[in-house]
Amino acid sequence: MVTQVVEPETGTESQPEESSEARSLVRRPILDLAGKAQGYELPYWTGQQFLFREKSGLAGLTELADASLFGLEQLSRGLPAFVNCSSSSLASDWALTLPPQLTVLQLQAAPEPTRELLAACGRLKAQGFRLALTGLAGPMECKPLLDLADYVKLDFVRTPAADRKALLHQLKNSAVQPIATEVMTQEEYRQARDEGFKLFEGCYFCSPEELKSRLIPSNRTVQIEILQELQKESPDLGRLSQLVKCDASLTYRLLRLLNSPLYAMRQEVTSIQTALLLLGDAPFRRIAMLAIATEFNGGKITELLRMAFERGRFCELAAQPCALTAAEQYIVGMMSLFPAMLRIPMEDLVRLVPLRPEAQDALLGMGNREGILLKWLELHDRADWAGCDQIVSAANADTQRIMRYRAAAAAWADAVLNSYV
Repeated sequence: MVTQVVEPETGTESQPEESSEARSLVRRPILDLAGKAQGYELPYWTGQQFLFREKSGLAGLTELADASLFGLEQLSRGLPAFVNCSSSSLASDWALTLPPQLTVLQLQAAPEPTRELLAACGRLKAQGFRLALTGLAGPMECKPLLDLADYVKLDFVRTPAADRKALLHQLKNSAVQPIATEVMTQEEYRQARDEGFKLFEGCYFCSPEELKSRLIPSNRTVQIEILQELQKESPDLGRLSQLVKCDASLTYRLLRLLNSPLYAMRQEVTSIQTALLLLGDAPFRRIAMLAIATEFNGGKITELLRMAFERGRFCELAAQPCALTAAEQYIVGMMSLFPAMLRIPMEDLVRLVPLRPEAQDALLGMGNREGILLKWLELHDRADWAGCDQIVSAANADTQRIMRYRAAAAAWADAVLNSYV
């Protein structure tokens, strides 16, 4: 499952608990047909606190209040936040500590819900909360809860096609929105879309299709040449400026980003050459990569682009404690999603950019040291905490520090994209 990690507080570092259970919060995007996020699933919530997995023991209501205060609006970027709840937590009305306008209470479907559970759901709906059901085994199962639901989440892999079709038919004239979950490939996405789903959860959007080699469009060729120039230890300022000028859209995006509050330039930037002189090599390389990534993604602000920005920044920040080169890791992180944007195989892409062989091997998933941060992201997205800890331990780094870097990267990616809108 694809996840994004965000820091609980803006501008300050949270103090993680010392327990091995301590993890930053995650968000899992729910996307529409255009690839835009329509909500985020958040960690498991027992009614006492947000968790990665349910565990025993009680926590004070203050903990929940603090989580609610910093949590949902920031975590979900103002979109619906799907929060997993147990039946007991709903019946106890602990959900009332969460903001109803943002919260979708996600509940495992019960074939025979109790009167107490139905009454609790009714009360919460009256307060403005929305309800999502998961784990339905058939179209007519759990009818009383289905009548209260705003969303139904179906595991696309485990739910038989006939049951999916029957449930979609049943919901056709209702206000309930079905969500296909565990959609892992482009083929599954197309199948779910063709069946009638309009909301999807899964990592399909950052996984390129199985594609044969194909020619790169001319405007992309110019951008690849820019990437090549940026890889040089001392880029040719004149050559780089001329290349950027060859792509009007890229020039616009780059100047717009440079003039945004994110970079707080003391004077307005009116040319690429001026930008290079004012910023210096390293910052210019990073924002040029951002502008190129936006172009690669068709200029659309999608979750795929957001994740590419986050990956690049995370790999850059986490490079130092892992004894890696920050500038190279930024490129590795960003380029890991370029095949999905450009719809070309990674094998073709790495041949176009003069990266070191070690960086190329990292992008090709060869399991070398330069690829450990990408591997960490992959394991974290699958909630393989043991695998994440093993990588961090082998690199003689600190887990909490690495988690804070990804939190900072997520906040930075959001700030960058906000500069475009």
